[in-house]
Amino acid sequence: MTRMITLLSLVHALRRGARQNWVHGLLGGLMLTLWACAATANGLEALEQFMRQAKSGRAQFSQVVTSPPKDGKVGRSKTSSGTFEFERPGRFRFIYQKPFAQTLVADGQTLWMYDVDLNQVTARKQSQVLGATPAAILTSTSDLKALQVDFVFQADPDKDGLQWMRATPKSKDGQIQSVLAAFRSTDKGPTLAVMEVQDSFGQRSVMTFSAYETNPAWGADHFQFKPPAGADVVRP
Repeated sequence: MTRMITLLSLVHALRRGARQNWVHGLLGGLMLTLWACAATANGLEALEQFMRQAKSGRAQFSQVVTSPPKDGKVGRSKTSSGTFEFERPGRFRFIYQKPFAQTLVADGQTLWMYDVDLNQVTARKQSQVLGATPAAILTSTSDLKALQVDFVFQADPDKDGLQWMRATPKSKDGQIQSVLAAFRSTDKGPTLAVMEVQDSFGQRSVMTFSAYETNPAWGADHFQFKPPAGADVVRP
């Protein structure tokens, strides 16, 4: 059963078949405001400004994951929602509230995934799982050139009143085929409005964002995670 996170999914990014899909959750994507960018800037320029200026942020998100068509039938869609927070470099928190409670926390070293229904925590090294994911694009660094080791970036044509950017992983062996980010111009600069992720299994994840706050201040332990008492902790 696919559980979207991802960032996003996010991310993208972002465990298949075990009620977790951290790749898409991380796909990850995310509502992140970009400051002081000209209205005529394209999506790639907006991304660059976001990476330089958005040191931290939080937002609400809604995510729709659609499976590929099968036997001539339209793929099934699943919708989830929750909140997202991040701090550079490489710290973030996805809290899925509906339809299932699930938490993903990256503390800079370890990616923690807590499935409330299963009472199970999965812990993975970030360096092994977040390299070429949407989460890396949006939270890892302030320098676009550093990400060009793993991705090819380009501005896509504007459509639907939004400015689009595309990131394509250089590796053909990963789970992500492409990441699209759409920016909306506002009087405070462009805002990331939509993130779309297409994976190598034909699954599509679309995240939309709202109620974004840029550069909030966190406590030193905000992105630390402690497994709940009694939870089963798995370290693949």
